[in-house]
Amino acid sequence: MERIDLTRIRECMRRADEGGELTIAFFGGSITQGCAASVHEKTYSYRVFEWWKRTFPKAEFRYVNAGIGGTTSHFGVARIVPDLLMYQPDLAVIDFSVNDGADDFFQETYEGILRRILEWKSKPAVLVLNHVFYDTGKNAQQYHNAAADWYHVPHVSMRDTLYRKVEAGEYAMEELTGDALHPNDRGHELVAEEIIAFFRKVWEETQAREGGVQKAAQKAGLQEADAQKEDSPLPPPMTENAYEFASRLTIREISPELAGFRADTEEKTGHLDLFKNGWIGKRPGDKIRFQVTASCIALQYRKSVSKPALRAKLVLDGNHGEARILDGNFEEDWGDCLYLEPILHHGDHGKHSIELEILDDGAETAVPFYLVSLITA
Repeated sequence: MERIDLTRIRECMRRADEGGELTIAFFGGSITQGCAASVHEKTYSYRVFEWWKRTFPKAEFRYVNAGIGGTTSHFGVARIVPDLLMYQPDLAVIDFSVNDGADDFFQETYEGILRRILEWKSKPAVLVLNHVFYDTGKNAQQYHNAAADWYHVPHVSMRDTLYRKVEAGEYAMEELTGDALHPNDRGHELVAEEIIAFFRKVWEETQAREGGVQKAAQKAGLQEADAQKEDSPLPPPMTENAYEFASRLTIREISPELAGFRADTEEKTGHLDLFKNGWIGKRPGDKIRFQVTASCIALQYRKSVSKPALRAKLVLDGNHGEARILDGNFEEDWGDCLYLEPILHHGDHGKHSIELEILDDGAETAVPFYLVSLITA
């Protein structure tokens, strides 16, 4: 691991030890949301939260879980303020390593998340978390952790810890997960233990440092960069960083031209009420038109496990020769997917038009096409 800066985490621990109030937040995908745990209290996130409560009994803690299954850091960077940062977290654990692709695109969207959190007014401490596919060892940590190292943010990897124990035969994969990805109760417990072990080392080292015992810091196995001043600016971005201030546009933020599509009138009840505040197309020929100013654009729509589902033709900037098809049919079986499709990446910054038209697939009855949002940057 590159040198890390533990200043913010240590400050959280000092405040907690003195009886302060802290908000501990978790931001990510389905594992953070708690998929495959029998009850939420057995998820890794809630177990880590409980460790903070046990370790600092004088403090008052609040818990935020902003996990949404099947979503990437591209969606995350666009929803980070209403789902995470508006709660003014003191510590944020970030998890997208099994949902993001291992490539430059997702490194850029992930860096946007890190920068938004690190620059937020509550100055949160950040821990990057890498989950893993337990049958293959695959995840996006090479790209995520490179971004974390750029900002001296610590990371805890299940590929480098728990997955290695599975490979060594210390645990059978089936003890931890039923699908080689989502931890069961035992798996969540073991994930939590790895994260808690990191926090425990930091706290032990902090106590040792403040007591003048430097040898304990070496035993903790943590290399730390020189403490940075709280008002120090972040380094320049490592990527083009087009997504740091991405916006998510729903019926609350934009009013497109409707020609058959209609705005969804059912109100959203929370961040997990996913298919709300969007636009619905039910009949062949229904159209919706947007005009936005951006250099990066993505459309978020529902892929449904109920079939058949309607498809839509998308035309960007009137270029019918490069029209693409948005297919509302989902080939997986775990539930409807909040699918996000980039249609412009690092394009010309300026006004762009987007038109969708429902296709006539000949089905007498079909699941309506649900356009959830536009994400622009």
